[in-house]
Amino acid sequence: MPSLFRRKSNDLVDEAVTSVTPDESSDSARPRGYTPAKGRETPKRPTAGRRPGGGAPSKPLSKEEARVRRRELRAEAAAEFRREGGPRDRGPERLLARNVVDSRRTIGTWFFGGALIVLIGSNAAMPPEVRLISNLLWGALALGVVVDSILISRKIGKLVRERFPNSDQRMGSLYLYAIMRSITFRRMRAPAPRVNLGDPV
Repeated sequence: MPSLFRRKSNDLVDEAVTSVTPDESSDSARPRGYTPAKGRETPKRPTAGRRPGGGAPSKPLSKEEARVRRRELRAEAAAEFRREGGPRDRGPERLLARNVVDSRRTIGTWFFGGALIVLIGSNAAMPPEVRLISNLLWGALALGVVVDSILISRKIGKLVRERFPNSDQRMGSLYLYAIMRSITFRRMRAPAPRVNLGDPV
């Protein structure tokens, strides 16, 4: 019997030593992936639908409100693009090319209007004289656009070499950028012109 009591008391001591609660042990002694013992309160998570900042959940928009909101966002994006342009419009060389084009009257702005007149005048139902004049007008417009594009490109190339001697801008791409702008109506150009007609560049 005495040996039985001694064994029981030894077992109680062993249990007291090994039953240290997680709060009493240090964090560094906890194994990786440790989870609290059963019966301990689990930390609360944010309630579904609540914002991280603690604010009230936003009210869902109706179909009509969503449609109006999309329209507003499209209008804002279009206005910003009109002012600032897109990634292809970035850089001082591109700004210089735009200013060169916007500071002068270009034949290219008349190209599409002239093309419509030529299309109508070239109809087989038209008299031969009208068709001849239409073809001559078409040739004159095409030649004018080519000459104007050459003059614009030469001026841009000269200014870029003077003002940006270390530029890594591809000149062919810059010339095409300016030519495409020169055949666009002034009111439809994006970014919007920053210089007036006749202003020095």
